[in-house]
Order: sequence, then structure tokens, then C-alpha cells
Amino acid sequence: MILRPSPHISPIFRAAFSTTAVKSGYTSNIGKQAIKYPTNVTLTPSPTALSVQGPLGTTSVPLHPFVHLQFSEPQTLSVSVEDAKEKKQRSMWGLTRTLIFNAIVGMTEGFSVPLYLVGVGYRAAMEDDPRGKMPGWTGKRLAMKLGFSHSVYVPVPEHIKADVVSPTKIVVSCTDKHQLGLFAAKVRRWRPPEPYKGKGIFVGTERVRIKSVKKK
Repeated sequence: MILRPSPHISPIFRAAFSTTAVKSGYTSNIGKQAIKYPTNVTLTPSPTALSVQGPLGTTSVPLHPFVHLQFSEPQTLSVSVEDAKEKKQRSMWGLTRTLIFNAIVGMTEGFSVPLYLVGVGYRAAMEDDPRGKMPGWTGKRLAMKLGFSHSVYVPVPEHIKADVVSPTKIVVSCTDKHQLGLFAAKVRRWRPPEPYKGKGIFVGTERVRIKSVKKK
């Protein structure tokens, strides 16, 4: 017996039972997008990594054996995988494309994010680290007053550039988006935004919904 949709059924409900709604293939909406990079960037692939060289330096993106790179057009890179049906390959497809894109942006423009100190008496300043310059560190540190009985000090690593543009605003920059996020989270951890008075260290456009205190 063959079932046919009734002409009286709404087209919206009819589409729900249509065979065209069945997923015909496996793909990654992010991974399938080609990457266009500027002429001042050089990409050098190898069996295990992709080297990205730009005006701000050189970095590399690790590659899995099932990830393939194609330079079909000038200044254009396409990423693909051997078998998109496998969940791991499909997820790494989009992740690898994002890592390569971030590496290109980092080596040409870099990344930056502002940190806002919100609270009565909250202040930040840049000062010399009394321990001096050590391997991997700039010899500078952030000195912040965050409502504690003591000041909070956060050393600045070499791969991070921190500028205190005002007593309540810090701008941190880096060529690596991941490392930038880690450092911003490290600073934020000292005073995460709280939902009752709206105080804390806010990263970028971060917002917090203020809760009302119920009185007994």
C-alpha cells in the first residue's frame, strides 16, 4: 500500500514527512568554507603541520593524517577530510579550518581584548616585577586593587602585551587567540563578575544580569 499526502494537509506539515528532508550527506558548515589569505602570508604544509608565516611572526597548526589541504586558487586554501561520515574527522574538519584562519589573522593583525575593572576602588597599574626579567616573562606585572586587603599581582608573559589605558581598563594583545584567552581568564579569575552588585573583571563585551535580592 502506498501512502500519499492528502491535499488538505498544510504544506508545513507535509514538508516534515518529505523524503527530501533526509540528510543526504555529511559535511561541516565551517570546514567546507575556503580560506582566503593575503599576499604577505606564506603557508607551508608538511605531513604533520601547516606553517603560517606573516608580518608578526611564524606559527604552526598541527594536522591529523586524515586532513587534506588544497590550494586550488591563488591565495585560497581549502580543507577537507578523508571520510566525513566519521564523527571525529567531521569535528576536526571544522576545528582545523578555524585554527588555520585564527593563525593567519594572528600573524597579520593579531588579537586584542579589553578588560574592565568594575567596582568601588578597583584600580590597575603596570609596574616592574621585583623578580626582574626571567625566561618567558617580560619583567612587568599588573598590580590590581580588587577589594582585598592586599594588592593582586599578575606577571605578564613574553607572548602577551598588556597596556593599562586607564585605571579601570586593561587592553591585552597577542598573536595567539588561545593564549590571549588563557591570560584574560587568569586575570578575570581574581574577581569574576557577580550578579548582585555587578562588580568584577569583565572581559570584552561580557555582561551580567543583575539579580534582585528578595527581602524577608
